[in-house]
Amino acid sequence: MDYINAFWVGGLICALVQILLEKTKLLPGRVMVLLVCTGVVLGSFGIYDKLIAFAGAGASVPLLGFGNTLFHGVKKAILEHGFLGIFMGGFTASAVGIAAALIFSYLSSLIFKPKMKN
Repeated sequence: MDYINAFWVGGLICALVQILLEKTKLLPGRVMVLLVCTGVVLGSFGIYDKLIAFAGAGASVPLLGFGNTLFHGVKKAILEHGFLGIFMGGFTASAVGIAAALIFSYLSSLIFKPKMKN
């Protein structure tokens, strides 16, 4: 049942974002920022943690989950380090995901040849 919940929640999030992209004139970069900020707001109210408990990776993998991760990292760092935690908490909480994205994108650039011609 965990896989089914992850699938339909993640699919619903992606479908809603696709509708938002097609029905508005928002550029993809702005939609991505909107998703991260929405994840931060939902995380601050404790709503997104309940969704992650229900849907697992279906809720934590999209950009909403990244915003929630940033919120929790900043919150923890503020409690530990005070005002400076605002600047370091997001980096600490998301460092593994960002490092993995950089490493795998570099490896894939070595493996796959670009299809664009100069």
